[in-house]
Amino acid sequence: MLDIAGKVVERAQAHGAQQVAASAYQVREVSVQWRDGAVEKLMEATTRGVGVELYVDGRYASVSTSDLRADALDTFLTDAVAMTRALAPDPFRTLPDPALYVGQSLADLQLADPHYGDLTAVRRRELAQQLEQATRNTAESARILSVTTSVSDSQSQSWRVHSDGFTGEKAGTSYWLGAQVSVQDADGRRPEDACYAGARWRGDVPDPQGVGEEATRRALSRLGSSKPESGTKTLVVDARAAGRVVSSLLSGLSAAGWQQKRSFLEGKIDHTIGNDLLDLTDDPLVVRGLGSRRFDGEGMAAREMPLFAGGVLKHGFIDTYYGKKLGLAPTTGRMSNLRWRLGQRTHAELLRDVGDGILVTSFLGGNANGTTGDFSWGIQGFAIRGGQIAEPIGEANISGNHLTLWPSLLAVGDDPYRYSALRTPTLVFGGVSVAGR
Repeated sequence: MLDIAGKVVERAQAHGAQQVAASAYQVREVSVQWRDGAVEKLMEATTRGVGVELYVDGRYASVSTSDLRADALDTFLTDAVAMTRALAPDPFRTLPDPALYVGQSLADLQLADPHYGDLTAVRRRELAQQLEQATRNTAESARILSVTTSVSDSQSQSWRVHSDGFTGEKAGTSYWLGAQVSVQDADGRRPEDACYAGARWRGDVPDPQGVGEEATRRALSRLGSSKPESGTKTLVVDARAAGRVVSSLLSGLSAAGWQQKRSFLEGKIDHTIGNDLLDLTDDPLVVRGLGSRRFDGEGMAAREMPLFAGGVLKHGFIDTYYGKKLGLAPTTGRMSNLRWRLGQRTHAELLRDVGDGILVTSFLGGNANGTTGDFSWGIQGFAIRGGQIAEPIGEANISGNHLTLWPSLLAVGDDPYRYSALRTPTLVFGGVSVAGR
């Protein structure tokens, strides 16, 4: 496939492209979905193809094909170059400065499990069954209405070649287990919840027993939930749920949003956005990290990059194109993994210190305005009374604005969530507006 990518670059240049980037890829995905004692869905797919970025006479196009025969590729590239010439010129479209390719890490990131091929179809089905058995392993199994479990894995490889000398290769694997449980409440409602866990290496994925039991525990904990009282409250957002809040904040770091004046963080480099607890870094070099990489989607060497330091915005996600439009140096076009400056207190200690408030365990619907920073999200979780988890709550909303939320960050936990590249810890916010009853 590396040879195919190289030949695509050569042929595109022969047809008149001044600059070319080609990315050949091969991906295998397998999944089993199991529902109430039987297989509901099986999927296995292997895809191959090549994506090509063409820079022709000041014009740009991005095209792709899955037909990798030599004669078909030549016809495809002839037509693609001709089509690109018909587009409007865009002087900001170029490959990155080749100096940005230099300095790729030589560390072994361990992104591909060498034993990927050992997982058989029979074992995947057994895991799906074990997940369901674990969900029903409770004295309250009679309350369970339905269980859906899933087992999935993937193996991917890609090869990237640029006409200005860049060559890179990536390989990765992933494994995921999940269980979703719905239960019967006394008033006829059917609350549900789930637990999912995954990793680059199969040996890092937790046992299905724990995943299934956690899904049931979460679903049963929703029984008897009610609306909380409206008011301004201290909010503890658990590590799994906190990704919703942080993703919304990071959406404001897009260079495209800055250039198009539709980001609440546009023009705020070196401005204070939160208090000194807001301290996070984009770290692409985490061993076995879900977002790890040696180079980004443009071939730029991956490096650590502070996003917020002591509450001050330091960098955004700036690719070559929007960097040229904004007159800013490119950094990288998208997030890899987040690294937080963690606190010293556990989840339980944070609850104890809060005293009274709300613990958010998940968000349900809602929206966020990337231009203004306003948000309104449905929440469910538990009341906190006397530093302890109390009755379940739901059918409530929180609302506010990121520019006032992050200065109200009261604490950061010591518990980054393992199963997301965001790696969010428990976050505690003060003075959040809650609409309930």
